[in-house]
Amino acid sequence: MTAHVLHSDLLAAHGIPHGFSTRVGGVSGGVFESLNLGNPSELPAAERDPARHIQENYRRILEAMGCAGRTVTEVHQVHGGAVHVVANPPPGCPAPLPGPDPKADAVITDDARRVVAIRVADCAPVLLSTPDGSLVAAVHAGWRGVIARALPNTVDAMRTLGARELLAAIGPCIGPDRFEVGAEVATQFRRAFSDADSEAGPGNPPVLRAGREGRSLVNLQEALRRQLSAWGVLRCERLPRCVHTEAALFYSHRRDGGRTGRMAGVIGPKAGPLKPP
Repeated sequence: MTAHVLHSDLLAAHGIPHGFSTRVGGVSGGVFESLNLGNPSELPAAERDPARHIQENYRRILEAMGCAGRTVTEVHQVHGGAVHVVANPPPGCPAPLPGPDPKADAVITDDARRVVAIRVADCAPVLLSTPDGSLVAAVHAGWRGVIARALPNTVDAMRTLGARELLAAIGPCIGPDRFEVGAEVATQFRRAFSDADSEAGPGNPPVLRAGREGRSLVNLQEALRRQLSAWGVLRCERLPRCVHTEAALFYSHRRDGGRTGRMAGVIGPKAGPLKPP
C-alpha cells in the first residue's frame, strides 16, 4: 500500500520534496492504524507502536515524496520555541555521530541527504523553504509554540543562515471550530495578537472567536499566517483540513483522548550535486 501524503501546491511548484502525512497507507494497527509515526508519551511501553512499524511507515512516506534512502532527522519536541540546525558538514569535517534528539520544536537543514520531520496530532506542522530548495525547515506549533514564537524564531534562524526569501506551507491541524481554550490561553493570544478578536478580511478570519460558556475558539492556522506575515513571509499556503473532524484521514489527540498516533510534516532540500562530505 502507498502512503497517503498531502502536498502544498506552492512548495511542489518549486520542486521541493515535502509532505504532510495522514493516517492512511501504513503498517501500524489498533489505535495507531495505520501510518503512525510516533507514540504518546503517557502510554506504557507494552501498548506502544513497535519501532519497526514507525520505521516502515517513514520509509513509505519518503518513497511517496521521492526521497527514498534519505535520513530522517527529528527533534525531541517540547512545545517551546527552540530551533535546531543540522548543517551539511563542511569539506574535511566528518559528519557528527548520531545522538539523542535535541529538545526543540523546529529543525533546519541544508543537507540534501536528509529530510527533517516534526510530529503532530492536533498541532500545526509548518514547512519552510528557500525558493531554490537549498535550505528547509519543519516547525511544530500548537498554542504553546505560537506563544513561544517557534515559527518566527525559525524564520530568523533561516535568515541568519543566508535565506533572503522564504516559502511557507501550514499543514492540517485542529480546526477553528474544534480548538476550544480557556480564558488563560485566550488572554495569551490577545497579548500576542493585538487584533486577535477582529475580522481582518474575507480571507483572513479572526484568531479568536467566542466559544461555549466563556471559552474561546482558536484559529491556529490564522495565528501562524499572521506571524509569518509580520516576519515578512508573504508567500504562504494553508491546507485547511481539520484533523479533529476527519477521523478516517487524521489522528487527533483531543478527539481520541490521547490514545492515538502521530502524523508528520516532512521536508528535504532539493536534490542536486551534494556538497562534499
